[in-house]
Amino acid sequence: MNKIALISFSLFFLSCNVQGVKKKTSDLKGTKSAQKITALTADKLEVVKTKKFKNGIVISWINSGNEEGIKKGDVILIDYKVNLENGTIVDGNHLLKKESFPFMVGFEMQTKGWDLAIENLKVGDFARIIIPANLARGEKGIKGLIPPNAKNYLTIRVLSKVKPTRIVEGSKVWLFEENKANKVLFNSSNRITFHYMISSESHPMYFNSFRNNSPFTLRMSDIGVIPGLKKALKKSKKADRMYIYIPSSQAYGTKGLTEFVGPNEAMFYNILVMDVHAN
Repeated sequence: MNKIALISFSLFFLSCNVQGVKKKTSDLKGTKSAQKITALTADKLEVVKTKKFKNGIVISWINSGNEEGIKKGDVILIDYKVNLENGTIVDGNHLLKKESFPFMVGFEMQTKGWDLAIENLKVGDFARIIIPANLARGEKGIKGLIPPNAKNYLTIRVLSKVKPTRIVEGSKVWLFEENKANKVLFNSSNRITFHYMISSESHPMYFNSFRNNSPFTLRMSDIGVIPGLKKALKKSKKADRMYIYIPSSQAYGTKGLTEFVGPNEAMFYNILVMDVHAN
């Protein structure tokens, strides 16, 4: 990948080469966006409490939501930015002019530090989080964007928890975008073509079809495809963008899959439907 700031959300923009946008926090003062209280404009807001964790993560709450907690397998809408120690912004939904992004908890859509921190938040929380380098981009960093061994400074608002659009025998589907003009639904009599990123609990994004531009075509009758995926994709349409959570019982069960999926691990698919073929 090139200088990717928004790695975990690349599916929503049909590519994996979103260029990192570097801005100093001071450069944003006085702009129209600074009139709204968002993750982007929260630098001077007062902290109400701070908690330090043994793993090196530090969470400082600007506001405590005191609503429901967050756990692995939840999808939440977040407003966020990531700074380096020198104030450079390297990531954030505002860089792509989005008010929020859906985040699947527990599958390292960003880094391990994100999941560890977010599982200590609640819906409605507004917080600044220091993520140590070993739980962020580590020794490698991201060339030209995040230096090696750099702490990440995450500012995040947890706006809401998103309910699944549908649940099929334990598999959960969140449909975020659709073109309702598309009427052909995936079923047992046709085939579907889609791009996807796959994560297990132990191996985040172990396959990404965008990297080699090789979308997958599936029929309901195909063997070797986990049953939960087939069931979850049923009734999907061209241009649907979705997250799919598949429990281990509908994935690889107690056996797992080689080195990528451990025994009894759930699966996470990040999917863009390219087409549903009528025959």
